[in-house]
Amino acid sequence: MKKKFDQVYQFKIILSDIKPPIWRRIQIPETYSFWDLHVAITDAMGWADYHLHEFQMKDLSTMEEVRIGMPDEDEDWGIETLLDYKQKISDYFSMENKKAIYLYDFGDGWHHILQLEKIIPKEKNTNYPICTSGKRACPPEDCGGIGGYEDILKIMKNPKHKEYKDMITWLGGKFDPENFDSYKVHFDDPVKRRKLSYQ
Repeated sequence: MKKKFDQVYQFKIILSDIKPPIWRRIQIPETYSFWDLHVAITDAMGWADYHLHEFQMKDLSTMEEVRIGMPDEDEDWGIETLLDYKQKISDYFSMENKKAIYLYDFGDGWHHILQLEKIIPKEKNTNYPICTSGKRACPPEDCGGIGGYEDILKIMKNPKHKEYKDMITWLGGKFDPENFDSYKVHFDDPVKRRKLSYQ
């Protein structure tokens, strides 16, 4: 059963250290947990969501940095990772505490800057979450981080490159780094995805 809400949080998500920037703007219900936010980010960006993730931000009540995600029994970072589906975004984000880091795929190391832009009344007859805008395609999953992504772009620009055909095969077809259409973003049900992920 969906929770009732009156306000939506508008976030801009920017993938760090890539130029021109790859970014998305999304609006989500104020009732969302960090798990729900994670699902919305991966769906809007275009990630497959089969890697670990984590949010890092300041908790204004303690002025300490917190980590929120899927705790790993083997982790030893010195900071406890709070369970994402038990943490509400409204308990952390405010117009005084607008920024967070979102990490996806600890191997490839995709860092996203997450910024709360505004908190606004929900619009009637609008199904949230929604992606209102964005630019450029998400890098291919498991491409080796920023360095691997830059190699892909270089190879795809040159059909005579010795790795071009292999890259086309690996990508499953041509890859257009400029292609993004916010109207094609589909958001999964975060409750169903959590049941699968936490099994």
